[in-house]
Amino acid sequence: QGITIDTARTFFIWNERQYIIIDAPGHKEFLKNMISGAARAEAALLLIDAVEGVREQSKKHGYLLSLLGVTQFAVVVNKMDLVGYRQDVFDGIEKEYREFLGQFRAVPQQMIPVSAKMGDNIAVRSRHMNWYQGPTVLDTLALFKKEQVRSEQPLRFPLQDVYKFDARRILAGRITAGRLKVGDHLVFSPSNKTAIVQSIEGFNVDPPTSEAQAGQSVGITLDEQIFVERGEIASHRDSVPLVSTAIRVNLFWMGRRPLEKGRKYTLRLATREVACEVAAIHRIIDTADLAQLQESQSVAKNQVAELTLRVKSPLAFDLSSSFEATGRFVLVDEYDISGGGIITELVHDEQEGLREEARQREYAWLTGDVRPEDRAVQYGHRAAIVLFTGSAQTGKTFLARRVEALLVADSRHAYLLEGENLLQGLDADLSAADPSFASERVRRYGEVARLLIDTGLIVVSTSKTFGINYQRMAEMIRTLVQPAPVIAVHMSRAGEEPPPNTDLHFAGPQDFDAAARQIIEELKRRGVLIQPSGTRSSIQYSI
Repeated sequence: QGITIDTARTFFIWNERQYIIIDAPGHKEFLKNMISGAARAEAALLLIDAVEGVREQSKKHGYLLSLLGVTQFAVVVNKMDLVGYRQDVFDGIEKEYREFLGQFRAVPQQMIPVSAKMGDNIAVRSRHMNWYQGPTVLDTLALFKKEQVRSEQPLRFPLQDVYKFDARRILAGRITAGRLKVGDHLVFSPSNKTAIVQSIEGFNVDPPTSEAQAGQSVGITLDEQIFVERGEIASHRDSVPLVSTAIRVNLFWMGRRPLEKGRKYTLRLATREVACEVAAIHRIIDTADLAQLQESQSVAKNQVAELTLRVKSPLAFDLSSSFEATGRFVLVDEYDISGGGIITELVHDEQEGLREEARQREYAWLTGDVRPEDRAVQYGHRAAIVLFTGSAQTGKTFLARRVEALLVADSRHAYLLEGENLLQGLDADLSAADPSFASERVRRYGEVARLLIDTGLIVVSTSKTFGINYQRMAEMIRTLVQPAPVIAVHMSRAGEEPPPNTDLHFAGPQDFDAAARQIIEELKRRGVLIQPSGTRSSIQYSI
């Protein structure tokens, strides 16, 4: 049909330099394929038909290249033979397209008039266009600069999975940037766990290697058995990724239905998947003329938008201008990949200070010889916190006590941590007249909960005594006890909506025993209660 539908690749060498050409479709119906092709490119050639001139899709392609961070590009005006090789046609296209690109500060390295069919200005200069004195297409390719070698960048190692082999726990993944070697001190974000690389594992590798670099898929073992999960990013301490629950992004939407503010989606970044929602739509850009639509509540198919996304739990990431793999993402609507974009800015949230406090604490944390999985084997469960939230007189404390009693009756190690008790000692120096009284109480409470979790306990917590919004309190505690599992239980009167990140919601329960048993079942489903009490079978303390 004369239309490129999917991407294709070809390879060639010219002047002792290797090239990979990715032929990406230009038709608006196949923009998703164009993006998948352009996303891996270091440079681009934008084609414009001299007969048709600057069309909507030409403008869309130019903006999308800018959106994807491809800054090296040249514009090739093809089919000049069909317009008689006229300079005025080329000059008109060049003027119009440069003005358009200039609106978002995109500057092509060259504008080249060519006839691909006749070979004009492809490899040798055309005798039909003596008025053009610039480089040919091949000469222009030679002017493109190769990106910095990824192995020379700071380390980024997103975890794909954790595997158990004999006595080893192997953390597997693909190094997207930097180098990794035995003896390196690693920081895992967003959990802030730290450890030293003990060995680098590979399939059928003999002798074992002591170093790996960007592009390699490897497994590593650590000097201690820390609990980390798929989606965390390992780095060196001097160049950790950013962490937040909110990010500002540029997004290209390709979904069958519009992107809507407040609607739930799944965000995929490297190996991490996390629930998110659109917190704000700042502007929608019409790529035909760069007109901006303000205060819209939805983004239609093939539109580009600047958004703020809020994720359910802390996300480790980089700005796209710094790292490609950890600065780009896709959005999944139900089961379809419906949008893709780049992260342009970290949005500061209320937990930023606590998150940095927790990170510095984890750096300096001293551990004994008893590992978390050793405690899990002995206790029959992992450490966790059951966090009750809700307004006054909804039965939070009564239900929390029932849960603690059921756990202890089943020989589990559980403890009801009452905030009121801290006022009798740890918080005795605080004054209720101090504006930071409530938040400082929550911070200290979270640190105590973190200590108890480190002993392997299941901490049962209520929020009745802090005098602070329970939703804010819950997020503060989540930040301080990260990465321990938090099972959020919300108690409300009939008709009230639970806050975000709620696992179980009870609206005025009459049968507290049944509600307590439901919480116990949720602990089993989440893998906190790993084995029946009284048994001592082997536990795989990994994903």
